[in-house]
Amino acid sequence: MQQRIYFDNAATTSLDQEVLEAMMPYLTEKFGNPSSIYSYGRESRLAIENARKSVAKILNAHPAEIFFTSCGTEASNTAITASVRDLGCTHIISSPIEHHATLHTVEYLHHNGEASLSYVQLLPNGHVDLENLEQLLAETEGKTLVTLMHANNEIGNLLDVHAVGNLCKMYGAIFHCDTVQTVGHYPFDLRNTPVHFISASAHKFHGPKGVGMLYINENVKIKPFINGGSQERNMRAGTENLYGIVGFARALELATAHYEADSAAVKSLKLYMMEQLKKNIRGVSFNGDPIGNSLYTVLSVSFPKTEKSEMILFNLDMAGICASGGSACTSGADQGSHVIRAINNNPNQVTVRFSFSKGNTKTEVDTVVSKLKELI
Repeated sequence: MQQRIYFDNAATTSLDQEVLEAMMPYLTEKFGNPSSIYSYGRESRLAIENARKSVAKILNAHPAEIFFTSCGTEASNTAITASVRDLGCTHIISSPIEHHATLHTVEYLHHNGEASLSYVQLLPNGHVDLENLEQLLAETEGKTLVTLMHANNEIGNLLDVHAVGNLCKMYGAIFHCDTVQTVGHYPFDLRNTPVHFISASAHKFHGPKGVGMLYINENVKIKPFINGGSQERNMRAGTENLYGIVGFARALELATAHYEADSAAVKSLKLYMMEQLKKNIRGVSFNGDPIGNSLYTVLSVSFPKTEKSEMILFNLDMAGICASGGSACTSGADQGSHVIRAINNNPNQVTVRFSFSKGNTKTEVDTVVSKLKELI
């Protein structure tokens, strides 16, 4: 059987064996409903609250500020919608390269007549133009929501969260930051970060799929996004994903414990792949700010467009290599990447995102580069 090489860790990561072991008791004998008052229910409730405390401690937040959700998308939807409907934001500032969980939500609220919408300008390297952000904030009369991601999932550019947060503080704006690509990959100190909401998802850092987290600063009061039962302190109705929540906390504990070694190893792999691609493939270029202020797990690569390279993802898949697309425009129903269109709208290039984890090796990079030489 063909050995697969998985270079799409920004889409999802493999479940860590230790995370699975932590989850297993709650998938088997500890199956009680956390809302039940007898012993089965109480041990499930205890597991959730211990997970909450662990996550809060790692992020330097208060446990009452941590709410478990089904995913990062739900967390972002909740924060953005509540900012408009509950906190009185009448204007939203976002960027054209946000994840669709944010973009589609702000577009919906705008088209529904609930808020006006502005997009901050981008610098040539894909970073948010902070001067333009301040200008937009200064021009707005009503209360504003700023929703900008910490790390772009396609090109890896990192946002200066403190700089944006301080601008929001200066102009009395609400700040939601999509941190789905960075929680579990960087240390956080939310007690000393000027942000009202952050979103996270366990499967981006070797936890299970189907569980996310929304941080809501203790000074912010919003209404439930999902109505029904009293779960998550009356903020999110529905029986909790018990084993998912346990897995989220364990994955975050492991990611934090091994952060320095893992991040250094993954970053060196990314830089090694950049070197090998430049050495072996003529006309290759990189999107965003890959060796500057950038997520160490993501490398967005543009190749010259040829008859062979147009089918690059299909051919990589046939060779057992998993990567994702990011071209500005492709044929058929697929409209290509809105991120690449916004920063590098070159019809003569084909873009591929490679994203790495602690499980990848230089040997795998060599194999992929060798295959790319054949294909391009």
